[in-house]
Amino acid sequence: MLKFWLLRLHRWTTLVFALPLAVLIITGLILSFEPVVQVAAVKPGSMTLASIEALLARHDPEGKARSISLRSYENRLSLGGVRPDDDIDVDIRTGAELLEDGQVSNLFYYSRIIHEHLITDFGGLVVHLSTMAMLLLIALGIAMGWPRIQNTVSGWHKAMAWGLLPLLILSPLTGLFLAWGVTFSGPPAARTQPIPILEAVRLVGASHDLSGLVWLRNRGGRQIARMVVDGSFQTFVVTPNGLQPAGTNWPRLLHEGNFAGIWSGLMNVVISIAFIGLMVTGLIIWARRTFRKRPERARNRIRATVPG
Repeated sequence: MLKFWLLRLHRWTTLVFALPLAVLIITGLILSFEPVVQVAAVKPGSMTLASIEALLARHDPEGKARSISLRSYENRLSLGGVRPDDDIDVDIRTGAELLEDGQVSNLFYYSRIIHEHLITDFGGLVVHLSTMAMLLLIALGIAMGWPRIQNTVSGWHKAMAWGLLPLLILSPLTGLFLAWGVTFSGPPAARTQPIPILEAVRLVGASHDLSGLVWLRNRGGRQIARMVVDGSFQTFVVTPNGLQPAGTNWPRLLHEGNFAGIWSGLMNVVISIAFIGLMVTGLIIWARRTFRKRPERARNRIRATVPG
């Protein structure tokens, strides 16, 4: 009897949250490829301090820039703060300004917005509730006990769920940690005086290959640099005395697949595909059950109305 009610709760939770969960899973699948293409595009020595200095001198002669983003997979460097209305995108091969947005970076950008906020004003709340619903679905599946694996849609559903259980738990759990600000790292570094972006680039380039730069910006009164170092995404606080490790935010690294280069990104691809498979097979099971019962109920009603 308990298993019956657990299964019923599992089914109705899926139906209630089917649409937001589908959006989260699909955008999550798209975002899973971001670290893959970022790491694959990094070519050591391809971006030097001299080349960034030349781009800044050409496109930011007054030193107004407050942030830099490097997207090697599009050969694009973005300067923020130079213009009040928009970033300046520069082709790192020719030095010319790019007047059109990058299609791949735009896909990642809007997927991230939808993934985190679902566009609406109440999207953040819906994302939180949907993520908790995902964990509830996993907990209900575990509570129903070890299944019999058969070559059926139901068997595929159970095999995917139990075969990838640790990874399936990891994704929504780390997502909640991110939403709640849980980092498992130490206290943030002390705030520093703003460092001009050119000087900050020089400080970063003194100890790291700038080809691995992801972005450099001011956050919470600290100049932060995010770098690809040996395939892992690491953050540093840029100070006048050099770079200081900002602490490892493991929930972010695990959730975004940034901790082991291409392989961790592909791990997230597998997780997203598994969630899609679970949702599709789960809805097929529900649909078959629902439409199979309707004729039976109709026949029972007819029998009940026919005098014996």
